[in-house]
Amino acid sequence: MEFVDYKRCSEHHQVYPLTVYMWTLQNVNMLVAKHINDGCFHSRQFVLCMAHWCTTINTPVLFLLQREVALAERSSLSLSCLSHWEENMTDASTNMRLKLPITCFIFQIILIILFGVLVQYDEETDAKEWHNKNRSNYDNDFYYRYPSFQDVHVMIFVGFGFLMTFLQRYGFSSVGFNFLIAAFSLQWATLMQGFFHGLHHGKIHVGVESMINADFCTGSVLISFGAVLGKTSPVQLLIMALFEVTLFAVNEFILLSTLNAKDAGGSMTIHTFGAYFGLMVTRILYRPNLDRSKHRNSSVYHSDLFAMIGTLYLWMFWPSFNSAITAHGDDQHRTALNTYYSLAACTLSTYAMSALTSHDGKLDMVHIQNAALAGGVAAGTAGEMMLTPCGSMIVGFLAGIISVLGFKYLSPVLEEKLKVQDTCGVHNLHGMPGILGAIVGAVTAAVASSDVYGDGMEDVFPDVASGETDASFQGARQAISLVVTLGMALVGGLLVGFILKLPIFGAPSDNICFEDSIYWEVPEAEVGHEDQLRAVRTAESEKLGG
Repeated sequence: MEFVDYKRCSEHHQVYPLTVYMWTLQNVNMLVAKHINDGCFHSRQFVLCMAHWCTTINTPVLFLLQREVALAERSSLSLSCLSHWEENMTDASTNMRLKLPITCFIFQIILIILFGVLVQYDEETDAKEWHNKNRSNYDNDFYYRYPSFQDVHVMIFVGFGFLMTFLQRYGFSSVGFNFLIAAFSLQWATLMQGFFHGLHHGKIHVGVESMINADFCTGSVLISFGAVLGKTSPVQLLIMALFEVTLFAVNEFILLSTLNAKDAGGSMTIHTFGAYFGLMVTRILYRPNLDRSKHRNSSVYHSDLFAMIGTLYLWMFWPSFNSAITAHGDDQHRTALNTYYSLAACTLSTYAMSALTSHDGKLDMVHIQNAALAGGVAAGTAGEMMLTPCGSMIVGFLAGIISVLGFKYLSPVLEEKLKVQDTCGVHNLHGMPGILGAIVGAVTAAVASSDVYGDGMEDVFPDVASGETDASFQGARQAISLVVTLGMALVGGLLVGFILKLPIFGAPSDNICFEDSIYWEVPEAEVGHEDQLRAVRTAESEKLGG
């Protein structure tokens, strides 16, 4: 953009008043437009130099300038255009040099001490215990569970991590913070879940199944991470994980041990809990001026491509996720099969709805990346039940439709009316499909019969098989479990959200969200680009001041 040399023109304003006046209007409009488009307005310096000059020419010009300045000062400001003192304040508040090391060291040292005091190998892992049983090595649980554990582990660290790389300038943080909180959560989950489920004579016994369960708990934390993605510091995320893992373990104990609900794939315990916990946290952390960072709250071509890698890993391994801790034999086989067909049907309905809801019939990559996975979420609770392949496909088909409609129509309403700023749309991928899965599980359990299950009833519904209760009551248990999960998630997220609002945790301000360079060393090319922009703006300010 070229600007008229107003100094040279103003020297002749007495000779060419009309020309200078027109040039003045042009300069004012172009300067203001440029600053607004850049998201930057050096208002004080700009106003002083322009007002002094404009008053020597014509009063309407000053009025125009004042009007444009007022409009510009109400517009959003971006990170790259902060004034120097704002940048210094931001650097101080988000500096992690002490906050993050102190948090990590304290957490890890405490974990090491607790593991040393409380944790020991289970009989499948302990050398003495295993060989005392005089069993074949191939009977060890490792050979049955570890392949599924590998798949789940890849989903946690690669699938979830890369799924969140869609933001154009938040790739380091998406994968990096995912790595950080997952590494912490799986350790803390081992203790919390062990305390409620695996405590034997005062010791927590660990083996490959406890590793899978810890990853499941971690998955719930990562779902919540998706709701607050780009708006929280790493310290906030660790604090959130600390409380969420604890509440997850309590909720899981109530559902699986007290209510005796079935939820092998975690539609309720993992997806519904993680989604609504995260939604409540992000509601409490509501940012009224988040529009200042909206230009970074979007994707570019390559970032969406990276996110699609996460989608494909999750999609491929979801049958392992849902079947990882089910009983050996037909239960595990059936769960994988049901999830497999649910995902396939969900993918087709996702593509159909994405094109149908677009005015020009084009596919939306956000829908494909997320809604195509909803079938796996919805098959989580009923996956081990006799859902039938056809029933699984119906569930997946409905999940894809619900998820796309949520992304297209519900997410904007949640943000505008309820002030829920859901970065990744976890409500559409995990929340609503999780509720659908819980409802399907309740209905399927309520109609279970020995004619359908035969002797297999003992594996799936042991209380029904033993005559302790009937199928309809088991269905009621499933429904009550959904209500309990929603209550725990919403109340827990509410309380944790208020804790995370404390200013000591180094959260980014509204105008620097979704930006890697706040917490990461970015590549030289990116640093150079930012420095160049800052230098250009400084030069413009000095020129105007001169």
